[in-house]
Amino acid sequence: SNGQKVKVTILTSDQTEDVLEAVALKLDLPEDLIGYFHLFLVREAKDGAFSFIRKLQEFELPYVSVTSLRNPEYKILLRKSYWDSAFDDDVMEQRVGLNLLYAQTVADIERGWILANKEQHRQLKSLQEKVSKKEFIRLAQTLKYYGYLKFDPCITDFPEKGCHVIVGAGNSELNFQVKLPNDQIKEGSFKVTRMRCWRVTSSVPVHNGTSGTSSGKSEVKLELAFEYLMSKDRLQWVTITSPQAIMLSICLQSMVDELMVKKSGGSIRKMFRRRTIGALQRSDSQQAVKSPPLLDSPDGSRDPITKVSSKLGSVSLRAISHSSSSNDIGANDFHGNYAFEGIGDEDL
Repeated sequence: SNGQKVKVTILTSDQTEDVLEAVALKLDLPEDLIGYFHLFLVREAKDGAFSFIRKLQEFELPYVSVTSLRNPEYKILLRKSYWDSAFDDDVMEQRVGLNLLYAQTVADIERGWILANKEQHRQLKSLQEKVSKKEFIRLAQTLKYYGYLKFDPCITDFPEKGCHVIVGAGNSELNFQVKLPNDQIKEGSFKVTRMRCWRVTSSVPVHNGTSGTSSGKSEVKLELAFEYLMSKDRLQWVTITSPQAIMLSICLQSMVDELMVKKSGGSIRKMFRRRTIGALQRSDSQQAVKSPPLLDSPDGSRDPITKVSSKLGSVSLRAISHSSSSNDIGANDFHGNYAFEGIGDEDL
């Protein structure tokens, strides 16, 4: 996830699991660590930043998925697939796993996803110079937003309609950094365990009785809406309008799945079973994971986000609107949350 390219030879008919295995073989990543990583479809901006489109599904053909878009900005990215930083210990047991996690952590700090003050940045740079990768990750784990996936700026109706927001997913929550109409910044988090359900909808806006724009191209609007337990007896819908709504939904589902595995006493450690037919053999010439360049000093001109309140203000309950567009995602895209927990007012 630091932009380093890894070339593998695959078939156009290879599914996500096949490509992930090929990448693991190329990097010499042990079989029992493959389950800790996944492939994502991303779009690279001119400044090198990545916008996450979605997590590639098991049935997908990655080569077809990326080439069918006919745009060199779309790429396939390898990134860790879990949320709980406790699983970092498993990954760091092995050299390649440690290098991959280290490279991802450095990249997340450089792009501003993980926040560090000047002193913390100085400590991180010192650990980099000493090539103390485990210590570097240990320090990063204590920083704000470690392990979060950040999304492009989008629109939300919370705490009021039309607010601009930057959403982060991690630590079993969706974090909101909301810019209010008066330019005030508020920050708050929605715990996954308090989301009763969520759904993704798509629609094409109707203009003067016709859908699409004057050029004939349809503008599909994607929304993620979740029903949240604001207080002991009050549920409220919160809507995010974003082209990355599907990726947000995938993040919520994977966080719920991970919570349920932990609750049942299970582990995400997986022995990656090779197929008996057409199994790939470990390459003699393995591609090393390069260490990223040293971190630059933090940009002093960047205005820090002022945390006005640890909890966003509540608004009146609203129901999710159902569009009559024929392009809507059906009711089967409605997700119930098995990790949903009731709370008392003392927990709020």
